Amino acid sequence: MDAINIKVLAEKLGLSTSTVSRAFRGNSDINAKTKQRILEMAETLGYQPNMYASSLRDQKSKTIAIVVPEFANNFFSQAIHGIEREARMNGYHTLIYVTDDDYEKEASFVTQICNGRVEGVIMSVSGEGHRHQYLELLAKRGIPLVFFDRYYDDVAATKVTANDYESSYAATKHLLDKGCSRVAYLVVNKHVSIGKIRLQGYVDALRDYGMAADDDLIVECTNDRYEIRRRLAESFGRLQPDGIFAAVERLAIATYRFCSEEGIAIPENLKVIGFSSLEIADLLNPALSTVTQPAYEMGATAAAVLFRALKAGEKRTGNESIILPSVLMERKSSAG
Repeated sequence: MDAINIKVLAEKLGLSTSTVSRAFRGNSDINAKTKQRILEMAETLGYQPNMYASSLRDQKSKTIAIVVPEFANNFFSQAIHGIEREARMNGYHTLIYVTDDDYEKEASFVTQICNGRVEGVIMSVSGEGHRHQYLELLAKRGIPLVFFDRYYDDVAATKVTANDYESSYAATKHLLDKGCSRVAYLVVNKHVSIGKIRLQGYVDALRDYGMAADDDLIVECTNDRYEIRRRLAESFGRLQPDGIFAAVERLAIATYRFCSEEGIAIPENLKVIGFSSLEIADLLNPALSTVTQPAYEMGATAAAVLFRALKAGEKRTGNESIILPSVLMERKSSAG
């Protein structure tokens, strides 16, 4: 078979090369059915457009950066999936940077991005540090920024989040309704945006039940598995909680592991609920009650905001908040 190029593809479809080219660039001025027909024929014939060459012609990299704190989290993997699908639909590639919740690494990555050919950035922040001027470099270089899930209050950019306050309030209330009187709140970083918001939901639910929040029951953990276990052992021995609300998925799983090792029965001796996008939460023993965030939708929404800004030639996105609803799934781990 002769080599397939854009001219051959256009001839087989009976279309102009400019129409076929616009389909691969994600232009909005092409009929959706025509675009689908072009993409299907390209896949059938094994044609792959040279996006790098076309980007050189129009002086655009057709690349965006995704900056996340970690990979080992179902939430972020699903969010990245949503971002990448939007990117492909718009004819863009993605570069992924993982900060490991390290502020210095985050700042270094942003500097690299500013010195490269990335056109836009979608970020979930590390939550560390108090000086975020390095993010202003993005606007100065004409690189729009969108935050998702975690953000910095002092940086003007669109923020796509879930309804974390309402979800935390509902999760805490759920444990109280099930008879818990000593609910421990496990958090990795209570000073980052979602950490503060989720903590407030927990505190307010206790208050509305006539209970004062006990600082000792707010257990700040790390991302290290062994350090988490040490802090759980210390807290369980000293505080004797009857309910656990885990602010992140890792801490809910760590609680399960600790209870299994220590012979603590869930939910008979300890009821557990946590923020988690784990698809097999219902297969755990017992099935884990979760606050499930719309991770994929958050990623896709953040990407859609970014591509609107890019098409409009804007250097920054509007300082607005887009809030998507999470779902509280009651399962056996918190049963009464």
